[in-house]
Amino acid sequence: MPVFEFATAGRVLFGAGTASEAPVIVAGLGRRPLVVAGSDPARAEWLVEALQSRGCACTLICVAGEPDVAFAAGGAELARRLSIDVVVAIGGGAAIDAGKAIAALAANDGDALAYLEVVGQGRPLTAPPLPFVALPTTAGTGAEVTRNAVLSVPASRVKVSLRSPLMLPRAAIVDPVLTYGLPPALTASTGLDALTQLIEPFVSLRANPITNACCREGLRRAARSLRRACDNGRDADAREDMALASLLGGLALANAGLGAVHGCAAPIGGMFTAPHGAVCAALLPSVTRANLRALRERAPGSPALARLDELGRLLTNRASEGADGAVAWLDDTVRALAVPGLSAWGVTAADVASVCEQAGRSSSMKGNPIALTADELAAILTAAL
Repeated sequence: MPVFEFATAGRVLFGAGTASEAPVIVAGLGRRPLVVAGSDPARAEWLVEALQSRGCACTLICVAGEPDVAFAAGGAELARRLSIDVVVAIGGGAAIDAGKAIAALAANDGDALAYLEVVGQGRPLTAPPLPFVALPTTAGTGAEVTRNAVLSVPASRVKVSLRSPLMLPRAAIVDPVLTYGLPPALTASTGLDALTQLIEPFVSLRANPITNACCREGLRRAARSLRRACDNGRDADAREDMALASLLGGLALANAGLGAVHGCAAPIGGMFTAPHGAVCAALLPSVTRANLRALRERAPGSPALARLDELGRLLTNRASEGADGAVAWLDDTVRALAVPGLSAWGVTAADVASVCEQAGRSSSMKGNPIALTADELAAILTAAL
């Protein structure tokens, strides 16, 4: 067995009603909190009021859409100017990534680009970030327990990570009740993102016994509850399953990496105004099919093949199924949830070569169970259009 590491947030709270613990936890970490929310500030009002009632001098900022490097740098400058001593994010992956990036950059000098992967210098953080607490309101990214923040760099038309072991949150508070208001389309795209982040670490080259256990449990729950959560957003059991599946996916990806779905999604997200979850959902069946074919042809002894067979059993809940059953289940689910193809976000056949070139440099590709050729990547993208 290879040597492996498993690291996560300093504290994880899960369950209905746990959001009520957030004001106590945040106030215990600092008296001048910066609250980072999504596009609707009303969803964070209860938290701001609760912190103020505890004597905290609270500042609220909102991120519209997915964060870019300028927003993170501006938030860090604001945090320094106001002597912010703790950052808390409430929202989807965009808000949580923005909060993590602000907490990190506020404590470290220099240009934000210097710390970014791929387009930056990848300089390591030298100072610990400000204490950071995450409250996800979607069941998708698992960002509440990861050690990176994804930022868009418009000048380079890419999305890349600010990454450091120091960026693991002090606390992750996962309350399924916060996801009840998600509309069906957003439930579908974020839920399929969560599913992707269970499948890719499960077959990753860096998979280990702990991440495999997280993935197995998460896959069972996502398989039985994703459609139910889309059909009835107030199905408490389904929302709980999806919130836990997302959390488990975050634990797995932070320690075992991802794969070609995220490797392709990163450049698409930088080149087009396309929601990350929707892009991953469109790519997932094609990538799984391509990986299965490539493994059978070029690496028939790979342990990833056995895990793909197990994936079929986990998704279908049928002992007789294998990897082909997994691909069929994904095709059927994406179709049933009316996931749009990449062309809905402006991607055309003329963009395939550029996306493939950038995808090959993505850090996520390092975890894919087999190296895919340029032709295989092009076929994946073409099929997902």
